[in-house]
Amino acid sequence: MIDDHKRLVTQSKLAVEFDENKIDAIFADIDQCHLPGAAVGIAIGGKPIYRKGFGLASMELPVLLSPTIRLRIHSTTKHFTALAYMLLCEEGKAGIDDPIGKYLPELHPVTHQVTARQLMGNIGGLRDVHDICWQFSGTGLPVSTADLLSLYRTIDDANAAPGTAWTYNNGGWLMMSVAIERITGESLDDVLRQRIFEPVGMHDTRLRRVDSDFVPNSASMHMTNPAGGYEKSYLGGTLTGEAGMVSTVDDMLRWLAHMATPIVGSSATWETLKAPQRLINGASTHYGLGLQSDRYRGVETVFHPGGGMGCNSQMLKVPEACLDIVILVNREDISGILLVDKVLDACLPDLDPIKTPVARPLVTGIFRSPTTGRVIQMFGKQGQQIASIDGMDMPVEPDENGVLWPAGIYRYAKVAITLGGDSSDPLSIGVNDFGNVDELTREVPADEVDVAMIAGLYRSDTTYTEATISETHEGPQLKTIGRFGSTVYRLRCLSEGIWQAKTTSVFWRGGILMFDRDSRAFRFSTYRTRALTFHRDV
Repeated sequence: MIDDHKRLVTQSKLAVEFDENKIDAIFADIDQCHLPGAAVGIAIGGKPIYRKGFGLASMELPVLLSPTIRLRIHSTTKHFTALAYMLLCEEGKAGIDDPIGKYLPELHPVTHQVTARQLMGNIGGLRDVHDICWQFSGTGLPVSTADLLSLYRTIDDANAAPGTAWTYNNGGWLMMSVAIERITGESLDDVLRQRIFEPVGMHDTRLRRVDSDFVPNSASMHMTNPAGGYEKSYLGGTLTGEAGMVSTVDDMLRWLAHMATPIVGSSATWETLKAPQRLINGASTHYGLGLQSDRYRGVETVFHPGGGMGCNSQMLKVPEACLDIVILVNREDISGILLVDKVLDACLPDLDPIKTPVARPLVTGIFRSPTTGRVIQMFGKQGQQIASIDGMDMPVEPDENGVLWPAGIYRYAKVAITLGGDSSDPLSIGVNDFGNVDELTREVPADEVDVAMIAGLYRSDTTYTEATISETHEGPQLKTIGRFGSTVYRLRCLSEGIWQAKTTSVFWRGGILMFDRDSRAFRFSTYRTRALTFHRDV
C-alpha cells in the first residue's frame, strides 16, 4: 500500500507527501468516545488512502463516526443542483441564461429577469428568503418549500441589480430547485438520484429535506448551548437544492474522483460549473456554479463548504496534486474548513510559506457609509482584529500592504478594508467588495440612549413581518413576528440612529438597524439582507 502511495505521488504535477501519523495528529483532540467529532477522507489520484472517523455519531448512542455514516453536507449540495440544471441545458430543455421568470412566472416581477446563471453564481441580487425567514421567524420551524417560495411573490425590491454584486443567496437555489422540478415534472429527489447519484455509484447519498424524519445510518447534529454542552437544535424548514443533501465520506470521495474524469455532464458543462463568474464591473467572484476557486498558500483549489446548525462540511480538490479531501463534522464548535487547511499543510510540502501577520494596534470604532448605509464595527477579540460587517463578526488580517482581509472560515468574502489616515485610529475606512468601492466615515459612539424615541411597532409588509421595539428589565429589545414564527433580539446602540441586534443563541442571526431622523422607519441589514425597510405603525 505504501508503494502505491508513492507511485500516486510521483504521478501528480505537485509533490504530495502522505504521513498517516501526521494526519492522525490533526484530529487528536476529537479522537475520543464521549463527544461528537468528524469523519475524514483523503484520496490521491482518485484512490482513497485515508478513511477514518473520530468521535461519536450521536451522543445518545455508543456508535463512533465512520466514513460510511451519513451526515449533512448542507451547501456543498449546491453544485449538484447546478449540474442537474446543466444536464437539462444539454438536453435542450433549458438554457443557462434563461430568466427565472420563464419557469416561475407567479413570482414578483422583480425576480423575472434574473437568469439561472446569475442565481447559480450568487450574483442575481435578489433578497434571500431563507435569511429573511431565519432572521424574523426564527429557526426550527416546519416551513414548506411552497411557503418559503411564496415570499418572492410580495418582496418587491432587491439587494442589488443583477450582476452588480456577489451576495451568498440560498433563496436563489430554492428557485433553481423548483425550476428543475417544473421542467422535468419530477421531484428534485428523483432527478438527483436517477441522473447523478446512481450513475456515479453514490448509493448512500440522498436529498433529505427535513431534519425531523428518520433516515437510516445517519449521524446526529450537535449544537453548543450556553451551559457549555450540546443540544438538538436544527435550522428547520424544508431544504432542497440549496443545502438538502446527506452523504458519506466514501460517497463524496467517489464524487471527487468523478469530477476529475466525469461521466455525468459534458466537458463544457464542467468547465462552466468551475469557471468563476465576473460582475459587471469586471471583478472575479471566485465562484462558478456552486463551486468556488481560490488559492491556498499559492496552490489552486476547487471546493465548496457547507454549514448548518450543529454540523458542517468541506469538500476540496487540489487538481495539480490529484489530491481530494472530504471532512464531515457533526458538532458546531469544530470547523471542517480549518481542518482541511491543516490536512493541506501536512500533505503539500511545496506550499508558499505561511505569512505571519504584521503586529499592529487593534482598530476600534464604528463606521457608516453615507452612500450605501453599510455599517462596520471594528474591535479586538482575544488579540484578533474583528470587522463586524452589518452585524456579521469576521476576523480580519492585514496583507503586506496593510489591507485587511477576512480570515479563517470567512476567506470566501473578498472584502478588502483599507484604513484612512492614522491606521491605529482611522477617521474613515475604505471597502472594496468584489470591485464595488465604498467609503465609510467614523461615527461618534452613543453616550445617552433614549429607547423611548424608537420604541413602538414597525412593519415590513413585503415580508409579512412585525417588529416591536421596547425597553425590558434586560435592556432594549427587538421582537420580530414573521410569517412563520418569531425571534427576540437584544439591542445595543452603537451611535445615533445605529443599533445592533443580536440573539443569545445562533451567532449569525442578527444585524444592524438604521433609523431615520424622525424614527418613523428603520432599515434592517445583515450580511445577506441589505436595507430592508420597516415603517412605524401609526
